[in-house]
Amino acid sequence: MPVLTTPRLTCSPVKEQDWPFYLSLQQHPDVMRYIADKRPIAVIREAFEPRLQKWEPGSAHWLCLIVRETASQTPLGATGYIHRENDCAEVGFIFAPEAQGKGYGYESLRAVCDFAFEQGGIRRLTATVTVGNLASRNLLEKAGFILEGELRENYWLSGRWHNDWIFGLLKEEYASNPR
Repeated sequence: MPVLTTPRLTCSPVKEQDWPFYLSLQQHPDVMRYIADKRPIAVIREAFEPRLQKWEPGSAHWLCLIVRETASQTPLGATGYIHRENDCAEVGFIFAPEAQGKGYGYESLRAVCDFAFEQGGIRRLTATVTVGNLASRNLLEKAGFILEGELRENYWLSGRWHNDWIFGLLKEEYASNPR
């Protein structure tokens, strides 16, 4: 299973001992504001379990990497992707509030894109973001993703329908995008 490194970060596959950190992210209202409503611990655990399975390119479950600051090994967030078709995948990321706004999301997303396009056999990456989540939108655009459209009333959250932004990034666009 892949371990991705950057100058500041180590992104390694989620392990059982990461459960308390993962749960803390999933229960933090600011982190989950645009992602999901409050859920019982059992439901969060049910979503966590498949992420522990061995992953290889083409797996049907998420490549879930815990993002840590390399020097301190402090967990900062999680990132990864899931195959939607043979050569297409959807990226995702989530970071603790204290890790936001420091470039960790960008650095780890670039590492995921590098891996997906160079070793994962991916031709196209996508991302879905709830409209209003400007931090995620800005991160994706900084990494080279292009806003491809908006799906109206596509996601039920906080008792009402929300629109979703759809982003895409092709392998050849990424290769020509300076860092």
